[in-house]
Amino acid sequence: MASFDYDVIVLGGGPGGYPAAIRSAQLGKKTACIERDRLGGICLNWGCIPTKALLKNAEIYHTMQQAPEEWGIHYDNLRVDFSRVIKRSRDVSDRVVKGIEFLFRKNKIDSIKGFGVLTGKNSIEVTDPEGKKRTVTAKNIVIATGARARQLPNLKPDGKQVLSSTEAMIMDHIPESMTVIGAGAIGMEFAYFYKSFGTKISVVEMMPNILPVEDTEVSAELEKIFKRAGYQMFTNTKVNNVKVEKKGVKVEIESADGKKETLESECVLVAIGVQANTENIGLEKLGIKMTKGFIDVNEFMQTPVEGIYAVGDVAGPPWLAHVATHEGIIAAEHLAGHHPHPLDYDNIPGCTYCQPQVASTGLTERAAKAAGIEYKVGKFPFTALGKARAMGETDGFVKLVIGTKYDEVLGAHIIGNEAAEMIEEIVIGRAHGATGMSMTKTIHPHPTWSEAIMEAASVAEGEPIHL
Repeated sequence: MASFDYDVIVLGGGPGGYPAAIRSAQLGKKTACIERDRLGGICLNWGCIPTKALLKNAEIYHTMQQAPEEWGIHYDNLRVDFSRVIKRSRDVSDRVVKGIEFLFRKNKIDSIKGFGVLTGKNSIEVTDPEGKKRTVTAKNIVIATGARARQLPNLKPDGKQVLSSTEAMIMDHIPESMTVIGAGAIGMEFAYFYKSFGTKISVVEMMPNILPVEDTEVSAELEKIFKRAGYQMFTNTKVNNVKVEKKGVKVEIESADGKKETLESECVLVAIGVQANTENIGLEKLGIKMTKGFIDVNEFMQTPVEGIYAVGDVAGPPWLAHVATHEGIIAAEHLAGHHPHPLDYDNIPGCTYCQPQVASTGLTERAAKAAGIEYKVGKFPFTALGKARAMGETDGFVKLVIGTKYDEVLGAHIIGNEAAEMIEEIVIGRAHGATGMSMTKTIHPHPTWSEAIMEAASVAEGEPIHL
């Protein structure tokens, strides 16, 4: 029997990699994790956690601006110390990363710092920060190298005029104006953040709607809200050229009808998706197959190469931290000889944390229509919800897409103040066979945001009380 340094080596310490390492160690496997930067990956260091800290600052500032008129709270000399805003975000990230480091020590996981390259199906060559190389071996390898922001050709981020999400998180001042290219979750969150602090925002999206993966009605509602707040929104519009000049950036755009115009701003944020970190890590030599740059895996996250798994963003969409975490756990349990349930990719919650928030799971109405499924819709506006009125947050609605034949909840789409917290009720419900009628008849506490889900179900079932 072959002798290895470890039972499991995880290549990458992000939200897919570190849970895979921790779960492997919990199951009695001698485990190591190779990470070239800090544990936590993009999510904890430059994504999910620090951006939510920034967005909370923006939300508080926005509330304070409304305080005299809306809340009867008056103050003198409201101002923003932007350096403190950025510092708080970095401090939050640091604390969370230290928590992962503690969990590694607690679970006796060896943390190996360096860049790893697969040299065989059981071996990885690691180059440490000083350039020294060594090879470590394991019976099983989990690839969790993640993904990075895609960039426009010949337009590299410089941290001042051209930004990716990373540079946008550590700006040293509030820019007067910004053009955001790409209206997915990342683009809309940063648009909201900077607009809240006074930046003039223009958003360019090549698809017909902002947040194009979301239900069309939800996307249209958010666009309407943002336009009302003073955002410039250009949908169905492509970027022809970006010209960086000494005093700003010029972005030439072209609408679907061929109309061209130039947007001028202090800086441009490029938020057009991600690409996998698969280059130069030895995949091709091992015959690991990829599709569109992402590693092919089965339902247990196995690659075709025995003993090698891939999880998280590097294994393809949906590119979400919570998906990566569950995939990492599935891989760890499977390689340990357990029988984990495959992940249900039809019931994955997705959230955008601007205000109002957007959250969804399951089929959109257009997807149900395209699939030829007969359905009904239950929609309940927050203007009719007591809790929303009390909180002064009445934008948005809950929308349920429910199958006509079996009354099953096909999908849910929420735009509103607490959408990201509310969506999990639907995710759990769908996982356990919830129907529109079961949600209507399940008592919800009053007054709460979650009542809107019950109310939307009652609309679909033809039993609305408050609408």
